[in-house]
Amino acid sequence: MTNESLDSVDGRQRLRIERRLAHPPEKVWPAVTEPEHLSRWFPAEVRLEPRPGGQITFSFGPDGAETTGSISAYDPPRLFAFDWDGDLFRIELRADGPGCLLVFSHTFDDRPAAASYASGWRNCLDELDRLVDGRPAGVPERPSGRLHESYVEAFGLADGVAEATPDGWQVRFERQLTQPVEAVWAALTDAAHHPAATIGATPPPGFTTAEFPAGVITELDAPSLLEYAWQPSGQPAGRIRWELSAGTGHGARLRLVQTGPTGTAQAQAKALTAWRDRIEPLARRLAEEADRNAD
Repeated sequence: MTNESLDSVDGRQRLRIERRLAHPPEKVWPAVTEPEHLSRWFPAEVRLEPRPGGQITFSFGPDGAETTGSISAYDPPRLFAFDWDGDLFRIELRADGPGCLLVFSHTFDDRPAAASYASGWRNCLDELDRLVDGRPAGVPERPSGRLHESYVEAFGLADGVAEATPDGWQVRFERQLTQPVEAVWAALTDAAHHPAATIGATPPPGFTTAEFPAGVITELDAPSLLEYAWQPSGQPAGRIRWELSAGTGHGARLRLVQTGPTGTAQAQAKALTAWRDRIEPLARRLAEEADRNAD
Protein backbone atom coordinates (compact mmCIF):
# COMPACT_ATOMS: atom_id res chain seq x y z
CA MET A 1 0.00 0.00 0.00
CA THR A 2 1.35 3.43 -0.97
CA ASN A 3 0.16 6.89 0.14
CA GLU A 4 1.51 10.11 -1.32
CA SER A 5 0.96 13.71 -0.22
CA LEU A 6 2.36 17.17 -0.90
CA ASP A 7 2.49 19.88 1.75
CA SER A 8 4.53 22.95 2.68
CA VAL A 9 7.25 23.06 5.36
CA ASP A 10 9.08 26.32 6.14
CA GLY A 11 8.07 27.75 2.77
CA ARG A 12 9.30 24.72 0.82
CA GLN A 13 7.42 21.86 -0.79
CA ARG A 14 7.52 18.42 0.83
CA LEU A 15 6.59 15.28 -1.04
CA ARG A 16 5.85 12.44 1.37
CA ILE A 17 5.44 8.81 0.33
CA GLU A 18 4.42 6.07 2.75
CA ARG A 19 4.76 2.46 1.69
CA ARG A 20 4.25 -0.74 3.68
CA LEU A 21 6.91 -3.37 3.10
CA ALA A 22 6.69 -7.03 4.02
CA HIS A 23 10.09 -7.08 5.74
CA PRO A 24 11.35 -5.67 9.06
CA PRO A 25 13.52 -2.53 9.26
CA GLU A 26 16.68 -4.62 9.81
CA LYS A 27 16.28 -6.24 6.38
CA VAL A 28 15.29 -3.05 4.55
CA TRP A 29 18.03 -0.87 6.08
CA PRO A 30 20.90 -2.18 3.87
CA ALA A 31 18.75 -1.62 0.77
CA VAL A 32 18.35 2.09 1.56
CA THR A 33 21.88 2.83 2.82
CA GLU A 34 24.46 0.56 1.16
CA PRO A 35 25.76 1.68 -2.28
CA GLU A 36 25.62 -1.77 -3.87
CA HIS A 37 21.91 -1.97 -3.05
CA LEU A 38 21.11 1.69 -3.69
CA SER A 39 22.39 1.21 -7.25
CA ARG A 40 19.39 -1.08 -7.87
CA TRP A 41 16.73 1.54 -7.18
CA PHE A 42 18.12 5.02 -6.53
CA PRO A 43 18.36 7.31 -9.62
CA ALA A 44 22.10 7.98 -9.16
CA GLU A 45 25.18 6.06 -8.15
CA VAL A 46 25.91 6.80 -4.49
CA ARG A 47 29.01 6.75 -2.30
CA LEU A 48 28.69 7.71 1.33
CA GLU A 49 30.34 7.91 4.71
CA PRO A 50 27.77 6.14 6.96
CA ARG A 51 27.62 8.57 9.85
CA PRO A 52 25.95 11.87 10.76
CA GLY A 53 27.96 14.65 9.10
CA GLY A 54 29.44 12.22 6.57
CA GLN A 55 29.74 13.12 2.91
CA ILE A 56 27.44 11.61 0.31
CA THR A 57 28.33 11.70 -3.39
CA PHE A 58 25.99 11.28 -6.35
CA SER A 59 27.03 10.50 -9.93
CA PHE A 60 25.43 9.33 -13.17
CA GLY A 61 27.73 6.70 -14.65
CA PRO A 62 31.49 6.85 -15.23
CA ASP A 63 31.30 10.01 -17.36
CA GLY A 64 28.57 11.79 -15.39
CA ALA A 65 29.07 14.87 -13.25
CA GLU A 66 29.33 14.36 -9.51
CA THR A 67 27.61 16.33 -6.79
CA THR A 68 28.08 16.05 -3.07
CA GLY A 69 25.89 16.51 -0.02
CA SER A 70 26.01 15.68 3.64
CA ILE A 71 24.28 13.13 5.83
CA SER A 72 22.21 14.81 8.53
CA ALA A 73 20.94 11.64 10.23
CA TYR A 74 22.15 8.05 10.27
CA ASP A 75 20.44 5.92 12.89
CA PRO A 76 20.33 2.20 11.93
CA PRO A 77 17.86 0.73 11.23
CA ARG A 78 15.48 3.65 11.70
CA LEU A 79 16.48 6.89 9.99
CA PHE A 80 18.66 8.02 7.08
CA ALA A 81 18.56 11.70 6.00
CA PHE A 82 20.75 13.73 3.63
CA ASP A 83 20.77 16.65 1.20
CA TRP A 84 21.28 16.56 -2.55
CA ASP A 85 21.62 19.75 -4.66
CA GLY A 86 19.84 21.74 -1.96
CA ASP A 87 16.94 19.29 -1.67
CA LEU A 88 16.40 17.36 1.56
CA PHE A 89 15.70 13.63 1.72
CA ARG A 90 14.56 11.56 4.66
CA ILE A 91 13.99 7.79 4.79
CA GLU A 92 12.35 6.41 7.92
CA LEU A 93 11.69 2.75 8.67
CA ARG A 94 9.03 2.10 11.31
CA ALA A 95 8.42 -1.41 12.62
CA ASP A 96 4.92 -2.55 11.68
CA GLY A 97 4.05 -6.11 12.63
CA PRO A 98 6.23 -8.54 10.68
CA GLY A 99 7.13 -5.80 8.19
CA CYS A 100 7.73 -2.05 8.29
CA LEU A 101 6.37 1.27 7.14
CA LEU A 102 8.76 3.12 4.84
CA VAL A 103 8.28 6.90 5.05
CA PHE A 104 10.16 8.67 2.27
CA SER A 105 10.16 12.46 2.03
CA HIS A 106 11.70 14.88 -0.48
CA THR A 107 11.74 18.59 0.36
CA PHE A 108 12.33 21.07 -2.50
CA ASP A 109 11.43 24.54 -3.82
CA ASP A 110 10.09 23.88 -7.33
CA ARG A 111 6.37 23.21 -6.76
CA PRO A 112 5.51 22.55 -10.46
CA ALA A 113 8.07 19.72 -10.39
CA ALA A 114 6.13 17.80 -7.74
CA ALA A 115 4.31 15.53 -10.20
CA SER A 116 7.59 14.58 -11.90
CA TYR A 117 9.21 13.85 -8.57
CA ALA A 118 6.24 11.83 -7.31
CA SER A 119 5.98 9.67 -10.43
CA GLY A 120 9.76 9.19 -10.56
CA TRP A 121 10.09 8.20 -6.91
CA ARG A 122 7.14 5.86 -7.23
CA ASN A 123 9.01 3.95 -9.94
CA CYS A 124 12.14 3.94 -7.77
CA LEU A 125 10.29 2.62 -4.74
CA ASP A 126 8.67 -0.09 -6.86
CA GLU A 127 12.21 -1.27 -7.61
CA LEU A 128 13.17 -1.04 -3.92
CA ASP A 129 10.16 -3.25 -3.15
CA ARG A 130 11.41 -5.85 -5.64
CA LEU A 131 14.90 -5.66 -4.18
CA VAL A 132 13.92 -6.38 -0.58
CA ASP A 133 11.54 -9.13 -1.76
CA GLY A 134 14.40 -10.81 -3.62
CA ARG A 135 12.57 -10.51 -6.94
CA PRO A 136 14.42 -9.88 -10.24
CA ALA A 137 15.15 -6.28 -11.14
CA GLY A 138 12.56 -4.55 -13.28
CA VAL A 139 13.29 -2.87 -16.59
CA PRO A 140 14.21 0.81 -15.95
CA GLU A 141 11.58 3.03 -17.50
CA ARG A 142 10.42 6.61 -17.42
CA PRO A 143 7.26 7.27 -15.44
CA SER A 144 4.12 7.12 -17.56
CA GLY A 145 2.54 10.34 -18.73
CA ARG A 146 -0.79 9.30 -17.28
CA LEU A 147 0.80 8.70 -13.87
CA HIS A 148 2.40 12.16 -14.01
CA GLU A 149 -0.93 13.77 -14.86
CA SER A 150 -2.66 11.92 -12.02
CA TYR A 151 -0.28 13.61 -9.57
CA VAL A 152 -0.90 17.00 -11.18
CA GLU A 153 -4.58 16.53 -10.37
CA ALA A 154 -4.00 15.06 -6.91
CA PHE A 155 -1.65 17.88 -5.85
CA GLY A 156 -3.61 20.74 -7.46
CA LEU A 157 -0.78 21.75 -9.80
CA ALA A 158 -2.91 22.77 -12.78
CA ASP A 159 -4.23 26.06 -11.39
CA GLY A 160 -2.86 29.47 -12.23
CA VAL A 161 -1.95 32.30 -9.87
CA ALA A 162 -3.49 35.79 -9.93
CA GLU A 163 -1.19 38.65 -8.91
CA ALA A 164 -1.39 42.42 -8.67
CA THR A 165 1.16 44.51 -10.59
CA PRO A 166 1.97 48.25 -10.55
CA ASP A 167 0.07 48.62 -13.84
CA GLY A 168 -2.85 46.28 -13.13
CA TRP A 169 -2.79 42.49 -12.84
CA GLN A 170 -1.29 39.35 -14.20
CA VAL A 171 -2.26 35.69 -14.33
CA ARG A 172 0.57 33.19 -14.32
CA PHE A 173 0.64 29.46 -15.06
CA GLU A 174 3.68 27.24 -14.65
CA ARG A 175 3.10 23.66 -15.73
CA GLN A 176 5.42 20.71 -16.06
CA LEU A 177 4.68 18.69 -19.21
CA THR A 178 5.66 15.18 -20.25
CA GLN A 179 7.16 15.76 -23.69
CA PRO A 180 10.20 17.82 -24.70
CA VAL A 181 10.13 21.44 -25.84
CA GLU A 182 10.12 20.64 -29.56
CA ALA A 183 7.13 18.30 -29.25
CA VAL A 184 5.15 20.85 -27.22
CA TRP A 185 5.91 23.62 -29.72
CA ALA A 186 4.81 21.38 -32.59
CA ALA A 187 1.53 20.66 -30.81
CA LEU A 188 0.90 24.36 -30.21
CA THR A 189 1.77 25.52 -33.73
CA ASP A 190 0.09 22.59 -35.56
CA ALA A 191 2.09 23.42 -38.69
CA ALA A 192 0.21 20.85 -40.79
CA HIS A 193 -2.96 22.91 -40.54
CA HIS A 194 -1.80 26.48 -39.85
CA PRO A 195 0.81 28.90 -41.24
CA ALA A 196 4.14 29.09 -39.45
CA ALA A 197 4.34 31.58 -36.60
CA THR A 198 6.03 34.83 -37.67
CA ILE A 199 6.46 38.30 -36.19
CA GLY A 200 3.56 40.50 -37.23
CA ALA A 201 1.22 37.58 -37.96
CA THR A 202 -1.67 36.32 -35.88
CA PRO A 203 -0.50 33.56 -33.50
CA PRO A 204 -1.48 29.95 -34.28
CA PRO A 205 -4.73 28.97 -32.54
CA GLY A 206 -2.90 26.73 -30.08
CA PHE A 207 -1.53 29.84 -28.36
CA THR A 208 -4.88 31.62 -28.11
CA THR A 209 -8.22 31.42 -26.35
CA ALA A 210 -11.52 32.83 -27.61
CA GLU A 211 -12.02 34.87 -24.42
CA PHE A 212 -9.08 37.15 -25.26
CA PRO A 213 -8.87 38.21 -28.93
CA ALA A 214 -5.28 37.98 -30.18
CA GLY A 215 -3.34 40.75 -31.85
CA VAL A 216 -0.20 40.05 -33.86
CA ILE A 217 2.95 38.32 -32.61
CA THR A 218 5.38 40.87 -31.19
CA GLU A 219 8.13 38.55 -29.95
CA LEU A 220 9.10 35.11 -31.23
CA ASP A 221 11.94 32.67 -30.61
CA ALA A 222 10.88 29.22 -31.77
CA PRO A 223 10.59 26.77 -30.10
CA SER A 224 10.79 28.55 -26.76
CA LEU A 225 8.95 31.89 -26.85
CA LEU A 226 5.88 33.53 -28.36
CA GLU A 227 4.25 36.78 -27.21
CA TYR A 228 1.38 38.88 -28.50
CA ALA A 229 -1.06 41.53 -27.30
CA TRP A 230 -4.65 40.73 -26.51
CA GLN A 231 -6.98 43.43 -27.73
CA PRO A 232 -10.67 43.66 -26.93
CA SER A 233 -12.40 46.10 -29.29
CA GLY A 234 -9.25 46.16 -31.42
CA GLN A 235 -7.13 48.00 -28.83
CA PRO A 236 -4.21 46.37 -26.95
CA ALA A 237 -5.06 45.75 -23.29
CA GLY A 238 -2.16 43.59 -22.16
CA ARG A 239 0.17 40.84 -23.29
CA ILE A 240 0.08 37.07 -23.43
CA ARG A 241 3.46 35.36 -23.26
CA TRP A 242 4.21 31.65 -23.72
CA GLU A 243 7.61 30.28 -22.74
CA LEU A 244 8.94 26.73 -23.01
CA SER A 245 12.16 25.50 -21.39
CA ALA A 246 13.69 22.26 -20.22
CA GLY A 247 11.87 21.07 -17.11
CA THR A 248 12.11 18.28 -14.59
CA GLY A 249 11.75 14.67 -15.60
CA HIS A 250 11.57 14.16 -19.36
CA GLY A 251 9.45 17.11 -20.44
CA ALA A 252 9.24 20.84 -21.02
CA ARG A 253 8.28 23.46 -18.48
CA LEU A 254 5.49 25.72 -19.74
CA ARG A 255 5.17 29.25 -18.38
CA LEU A 256 2.26 31.38 -19.50
CA VAL A 257 1.70 34.95 -18.33
CA GLN A 258 -1.18 37.26 -19.21
CA THR A 259 -1.24 40.89 -18.08
CA GLY A 260 -4.15 43.29 -17.94
CA PRO A 261 -4.96 46.84 -16.82
CA THR A 262 -6.50 48.00 -13.56
CA GLY A 263 -10.26 47.99 -13.38
CA THR A 264 -10.64 44.68 -15.25
CA ALA A 265 -10.82 42.19 -12.38
CA GLN A 266 -13.50 40.25 -14.25
CA ALA A 267 -11.05 39.65 -17.09
CA GLN A 268 -8.45 38.42 -14.61
CA ALA A 269 -10.86 35.86 -13.19
CA LYS A 270 -11.82 34.81 -16.70
CA ALA A 271 -8.15 34.33 -17.60
CA LEU A 272 -7.62 31.88 -14.73
CA THR A 273 -10.39 29.66 -16.09
CA ALA A 274 -9.75 30.14 -19.80
CA TRP A 275 -6.07 29.27 -19.73
CA ARG A 276 -6.55 26.29 -17.43
CA ASP A 277 -9.14 25.00 -19.88
CA ARG A 278 -6.65 25.57 -22.70
CA ILE A 279 -3.57 24.02 -21.07
CA GLU A 280 -5.06 20.88 -19.49
CA PRO A 281 -6.33 19.19 -22.70
CA LEU A 282 -2.92 19.92 -24.23
CA ALA A 283 -1.14 18.38 -21.25
CA ARG A 284 -3.33 15.27 -21.32
CA ARG A 285 -2.81 14.81 -25.06
CA LEU A 286 0.95 15.14 -24.69
CA ALA A 287 0.94 12.60 -21.84
CA GLU A 288 -1.03 10.11 -23.91
CA GLU A 289 1.33 10.57 -26.86
CA ALA A 290 4.34 10.12 -24.59
CA ASP A 291 2.92 6.81 -23.38
CA ARG A 292 2.19 5.64 -26.92
CA ASN A 293 5.73 6.53 -28.00
CA ALA A 294 7.13 4.54 -25.06
CA ASP A 295 5.22 1.36 -25.98
